[in-house]
Amino acid sequence: MWTDRQAFRNGNRDGIPIALGYFAVAFALGIAAKNAGFTALQAAVVSLTNLASAGQYAGFTEVAAGAGYIEMAFTILVTNARYMLMSSALSQKFDKDTPFYHRFIVGYSVTDEVFGICMSVPGKLNPMYAYGAMLLTVPGWTLGTYFGVVMGNVLPVRVVSALSVALYGMFIAIIIPPAHKSKVILGLVTVSMLLSALFNYAPVLSKIPSGMRVILLTVVIASIAALLYPVNEDDLGQNREKGVIQDE
Repeated sequence: MWTDRQAFRNGNRDGIPIALGYFAVAFALGIAAKNAGFTALQAAVVSLTNLASAGQYAGFTEVAAGAGYIEMAFTILVTNARYMLMSSALSQKFDKDTPFYHRFIVGYSVTDEVFGICMSVPGKLNPMYAYGAMLLTVPGWTLGTYFGVVMGNVLPVRVVSALSVALYGMFIAIIIPPAHKSKVILGLVTVSMLLSALFNYAPVLSKIPSGMRVILLTVVIASIAALLYPVNEDDLGQNREKGVIQDE
């Protein structure tokens, strides 16, 4: 079991590649914010208080298009709805005695990448681990947005996209180890990728908003997996300590 100091250091270490990727991605977001009429400070405040890449981009796009408040709110709600699922799952990683304020603060930092590394922690999640990651990821996202506005379109879009490859590499590093240990997880990852591709390219399915797609696929695949491959409650604690759920 990690001490608070160890957990914080480990979170800090795992947050480095995320922060670097965030800076690059947020740089592109800053360009979108500038095109929507935001100042560097305004865009940075939005990033500091939201930490939602797709949601922020959708918001800036709506502002640039002159959309109304209701349309903007609905678009952002659908885009960011996946965070509700992530927060629900992450809440199960905390010890039952974890104070509310820890849950509240960690909830603020829930993004796709931070959620991924937190869920990959063996056993229960020490809030200090998330705090260690937040110390780098939040400034990375905020400063990236700020400099994206300040520097405008200095860097080509292809260069900014290339810099963000660290995020995809980190996701691969998260899913490969458990998929290697469990055929069930490997199968679920494969099915998820195939269905995601189907939803992205199929004529009718591709029209579903990306945020809603994530929710639908997550709920459906997770529900089927829970029914077909239920976890033995007696072994759940041991499996969590090992960092992997054993095959049935």
